[in-house]
Parts: sequence; C-alpha cells; structure tokens
Amino acid sequence: MSAPSLTPGKAGSSRHSPPPTTRPVPAGGRFSRSLRRNLTAHGFLIGAVVCFAVFSWYPMVREFFLAFQKTESGRTSWVGLDNLATVLNDPAFWQAWRNTLLFTVLALVLGFAVPFAVALVINEFHHAQGYLRLLVYLPVMLPPVASVLLFKYLYDPGYGLLNELFTFLHLPAQQWLQDPALSMLSVVIASTWMNMGGATLIYLAALQGIPGELYEAAELDGAGLLRKVWHVTIPQTRLILSLMLLMQVIATMQVFVEPFLLTGGAGPEGSTTTVVHLIYQYAFNFNNYGAAAALGLLLLVLLAGFSAAYVKLSRAEDE
Repeated sequence: MSAPSLTPGKAGSSRHSPPPTTRPVPAGGRFSRSLRRNLTAHGFLIGAVVCFAVFSWYPMVREFFLAFQKTESGRTSWVGLDNLATVLNDPAFWQAWRNTLLFTVLALVLGFAVPFAVALVINEFHHAQGYLRLLVYLPVMLPPVASVLLFKYLYDPGYGLLNELFTFLHLPAQQWLQDPALSMLSVVIASTWMNMGGATLIYLAALQGIPGELYEAAELDGAGLLRKVWHVTIPQTRLILSLMLLMQVIATMQVFVEPFLLTGGAGPEGSTTTVVHLIYQYAFNFNNYGAAAALGLLLLVLLAGFSAAYVKLSRAEDE
C-alpha cells in the first residue's frame, strides 16, 4: 500500500490549507447597501409620511392654533377662549348637538344592526354568496352625491316612489324631508343604505371564521336560531362588533354629506343641523374661522375622550 500523497493540489493537502480570510465590511457600507436595496420601500414610506404631514397633521395643528386666534382686517390676534365662548352662547350649538346625538342613536339602531342581520342571512346561503356580496356592496361604490340625489327623488312629496307606494297601499303620503318629525329618520335611512356594504362584508368575514362545531354542539343542546346567534355568533364576533361600534359612533358624529344634500343642511326648523354643518356655517357662511376651529376642537376632544374610555372599558372587561 502506497503512502498518501503530500503533493500540493492533491486532496490530502486540502485539510492543511489555511482558511480564507475575509475583510470586515465597514458599517457605512452595510448601511448604503441596505439603503440601495430598500430604496423603493423607503420612497413609498417617505411619500406616505409627507402626505400625512401635509394633509392630516398640519391641518390639525393649524386648527388648534386657530381655535385661540381671531383674524380681522388681515391681522391675527390671540383671543384665548373667546371663540369657545362664542360657540357656547350660540343657540344653534345645543340644537346641533341634540340632532347629532339623535342621528347617532338612530344610526346605531339601523346602521349597526341591519348590516349584521344581512350578514347573518348571506352566511346561510351556500351558493351565490359572491353575487350577494356584490349586490350589498354596490351602494358603497356609487358616488355619495349620486346616492343622496337618488333618495331625494324617492322622498319627493309629489312624484316620489315612496309616496306612490303609500298611495298604492291606501296610506297617507308623507313629507319625508319637509316634516321635522321625519326628516332626521329619512336622513338616517339614506345613510344606512349608502354605507352598510362595507360593514356587512366585515361581519360576513367574521361569521365565516366561526368553527362549525360550535353550531353543531348548540344544535345538539336543542338551541334554536336566536339562541345560536346569542350564545355562539355574538360571543365569537364580539371583538369585531366592538370595533365596528366604535367606528360607527365616530363616523356618525361627523355626519355632513347626507343632511347637507337632502335637506340643505339645516332642514325644516333646524331639525337636521349637525355639529359638522354648524362648523361649515361658521367657516364659510359667517367667515368666523376661529369659532369653526373651536367647535372642531371641541368635537375632536369629545370623540378622543369617548374612544379612550371605550378602549379602557373594553380592556377591563377582557381582563
């Protein structure tokens, strides 16, 4: 048997060769390579931050300063809480808050419950769910102005479809947008139809994530439809329901488009005047930007306080 070869380049000598040396990469070089590799992502991130800063954060900061300022003859001066006092002493202030709270309550009764009920119905269909989801979401894809004008035609006291239906059923015709007792309810119905599609799809996605074994166990215990909804569906979707409730309250407290286009904003006897419409009047009808900013800041503080309290109570309940 021959001895192992020690000739350079042979396989036997590779185990004795020194390991290759690597030069340390400077920290600046690693950063520059990482920056070049993620340049596109950084570009999109910087663009989003700039858009938020210009169109969201700057107006909020500017509104905060405007709430304590007053501009006359091109000169701006600090007035402290005078703008807030002007708003609080306005008789329309309390009426606007009452109307906004009434709209919020009615919107929660209809706009919060109806999408969940529609999602429960669609979830029971094993076929054509895609077409039903499209049908429910269609109103959301329509421009809000077009949807509101459609309801304005339906509510017309002369030739509106609703009064034609009432006449066919031998019921008295109604002044939907002209009657102070019906104007706010008419606005809520239009708003619910316009915005229920997104909430319905969110609820439907949550319902489809519930395990079927829970319903089978409930059926074995003799639970009916209502008991299954109460003891299975609602507990399993409680997180989504609580989140949607919070978003619903925040959105309805800022309602503007529907009453503005349906009733001109104020409505009969001021029955549809909302807080945001009052802000619009201060700014663009009375040219009092300080009072408008003060009322907007008051609405911001109220909604922020409500959101913080709601989140704290939800966490305490979960614990």
